[in-house]
Amino acid sequence: MKKWLIRILTVILIINLIISYIYIIKNEKEDKEQNEVFERLENIIIEDSEVQKTEQQEESINLQKLYELNDDFVGWLKIEDTNISYPVMQTESNRKDYYLRKNFCKQYSQLGTPYIAEYCNIKTSDNIIVYGHHIKNNQMFGELEKYKKKDFYNNHKTINFNTKYENADYEIIAVFKTVAYKGFEYYKFVNSSSKHEFDTFIQKCKELSFYETDKTAQYGDKLITLSTCEYSNKDGRLVVIAKKIKAELEE
Repeated sequence: MKKWLIRILTVILIINLIISYIYIIKNEKEDKEQNEVFERLENIIIEDSEVQKTEQQEESINLQKLYELNDDFVGWLKIEDTNISYPVMQTESNRKDYYLRKNFCKQYSQLGTPYIAEYCNIKTSDNIIVYGHHIKNNQMFGELEKYKKKDFYNNHKTINFNTKYENADYEIIAVFKTVAYKGFEYYKFVNSSSKHEFDTFIQKCKELSFYETDKTAQYGDKLITLSTCEYSNKDGRLVVIAKKIKAELEE
C-alpha cells in the first residue's frame, strides 16, 4: 500500500514539475516577444526622426506612426543608459489599468506596458503618474530599483518623456518607498490647488527620499512620477519623482 502511495505521489510531483517547466518556458517566450515589440516600436520612431532631421533642425522623434497603430499611445519614456525606453499608454476610467497585462498591440502580456493614471492630463496636470511593472532582469520598471543607491542616481538624473505636444526632460528630485493604501498617498497628487499643497507634497517626498538630491521643485513646476512595486513590504511601492526642466514644443 505504501509503495502505491509513493508511486502516486511521485507521479503527481513529476506532473507538477512538468507543468511548472511549461509555464516558465511560456512566460519566457511571451517576455521575449514583448521585448521584440518594444524594439520594433523604438526602431520606428528612430527611423522617422532620422528622415526628418535636417541641418537646420534638431532631431525630433516623430511619434505619429505609433499613434496611428494604437490611439491609446500618448508618448515615449526614456532614461539614458538604462533599459527604460518604452511607449506609454493611457485609457479612460472605463478601461482602468487596461495595460497592466496588455502589450502595445492589446494582446495579453505579463510584462504589461507603462501607462498613465486615467485621471491625469498630459497637457495640464501638475503631476503625471506613470505605472509600470517591477520585472526581474531590469525589465520594465524593474531597473528603478537601482535608484535606491545614490551612485546610480548621480549618473541617471534625467527622465525624458516625449509626447505629441512636447519633448520634455525631467530632473529627479526624490526617490522613496512607501506602502500603497496605508502609507504616503503620492498617487492622489495630480493638481495642486495652492502653493501650500504643492510645497507639502514636495516636502513629504524629500523626507521619504533614500538620499538628498540637492534638487527640489517650486510651486508652478510640472512633475512626473514613476511608480512600481517594491517588495520589502506588502503592497510596497517604489517611487521616482522628477520636475520638468526643459521642454521643446513639437510641431
